[in-house]
Amino acid sequence: MSDKTRGSPLQPAAVIRILKPNVTSLGYALFLAINAAGVWGGVFPFLPLEFQTPEIVFWFFLAQSLVFSASYFASAFGVYFLPGPTRRFMVMLAAAPYFLGWCCLIAAIYLDAWALPLVVVGGGLLGLGSAGFFMLWQRLFASFDADHGNRDLIVGTAYAAVMYFALYLIPQAVTAYLIPLVFLPLFGLAIVLKSREIDRDQPMFEDVPRDHPHVYRTVVRDYWRSAFCVGALGFCTGIMRSLAIGEPQVGALVNVLSMAGSLVAAVTVLVLWQFKNLRMNVVGAYRVVFPFVITSFLLLPFLMVAYAQWLAAILYAVYSVAIVLMMIQCAQASRDRGINPVFVYGFFGGVVYALHDVGFIGGSFAEQISVTGIEPVAVVALVAVYLLGLMYFVGQGGFRRIFARGSDAESIELVALRPAGEAARPAAKAAPAAKAAPVAKAKRTPVASEPFYQDRISKQAELLRQHYRLSARETEVMELIARGNAVARIAEDLVVSENTIRTHSKRIYTKLDIHKKQELLDLIDSFDPSELGD
Repeated sequence: MSDKTRGSPLQPAAVIRILKPNVTSLGYALFLAINAAGVWGGVFPFLPLEFQTPEIVFWFFLAQSLVFSASYFASAFGVYFLPGPTRRFMVMLAAAPYFLGWCCLIAAIYLDAWALPLVVVGGGLLGLGSAGFFMLWQRLFASFDADHGNRDLIVGTAYAAVMYFALYLIPQAVTAYLIPLVFLPLFGLAIVLKSREIDRDQPMFEDVPRDHPHVYRTVVRDYWRSAFCVGALGFCTGIMRSLAIGEPQVGALVNVLSMAGSLVAAVTVLVLWQFKNLRMNVVGAYRVVFPFVITSFLLLPFLMVAYAQWLAAILYAVYSVAIVLMMIQCAQASRDRGINPVFVYGFFGGVVYALHDVGFIGGSFAEQISVTGIEPVAVVALVAVYLLGLMYFVGQGGFRRIFARGSDAESIELVALRPAGEAARPAAKAAPAAKAAPVAKAKRTPVASEPFYQDRISKQAELLRQHYRLSARETEVMELIARGNAVARIAEDLVVSENTIRTHSKRIYTKLDIHKKQELLDLIDSFDPSELGD
């Protein structure tokens, strides 16, 4: 085997190279930084604090968050029922409401009598515009190959923190005007220029969802649990948002710490990714985080106000990392299954941000509940813990999972002493060995933590994957081709379109630098399966 399969030593030059930005990552970074200045954990840290009354903050958050989540669901439905028009990259549909939203916020500062209506309209327009831009960036990242798209997304997330901190170097009175007049045109131009480079002949853009609805049903079934887990974190941040309404300065702390958390997480992932394979499971990660999250809410009524502020900041930092993972997972689903990236991202994001809205609205109402002898913050904590536990139960499968058949090791078996509907009979004589019914040989069930290889071809396919850096789906398709399956059969087995399988085949052949199926078979056979052991 070549030395390419071995780990490379840690080299500063390699780290610098992977952190080097390009137009895509810088444009996305600027968008994230500006978005954080308007609709993230804080409201508008670059607008006067005296303007941010509890009433203004509440109605802005409500309008912005409801329109934001509704825009995701509307995008998913629009792509499914109207795939033709959604193939076009209409940046103005996102830029116009985003620009007008900021104009409404600036006007609200000077028009006291119209401040509340302007803030509500501005919040709705910003929710619509920011959702539109997120869709455009997601579609762009998904259209690239996995290495290119994921790198630009993660690098952009890292530089967003740097740009956000740089905004504090600009005089506060000027920043609010620079956002719609300078920064918006800059990241809008970046998305326009890069969208022109997209190959629109990919299956994900040519796909007509209603021609094979079973593919989309399978995607929803496979990804709803991941969306629910990220949404549970969104629910937590929504609750903390409701608690911070009366203290706008908390929003600035939340933004700063969440941006710092994003920067650390992005750089860490980029450095590790440069030198080793990374495999992340959203549902598994949530199971690890859940005990800490629910414990933090239980402690909320017993600790000082400063605890709530830091809890909000930490939760938003974790939430921002989860959003990056959500975008990576949605892009991977689009590439692997050949479905429109806006559909899977719209469904995923709609669930996540709808749960955020539930947290914000529920937390706001819980604070108004009057219970004798119980502080409002304690009521909020109790409601949060209850709903978090309920969401965890649903996310793990609910009652359906309880009554589903588990593994033999987890089950207690009591064999019926007397089969129902049958009288007891005397034991029959044992049948001759020659006439005994054949017993099927039990298949070995792989343990989740240890790799399982079906046969020689499986081992060779895994070795080839490691050598040529194929994705999991490309390896799966390659192995099925090597086993003699036709395109139609592979598409049926993997629940995707035939056009998607053909695209995967082209990418596989390109990565392997081959042109015919026989060359693929010869290449697979050149790997020694004994290197992986049994």
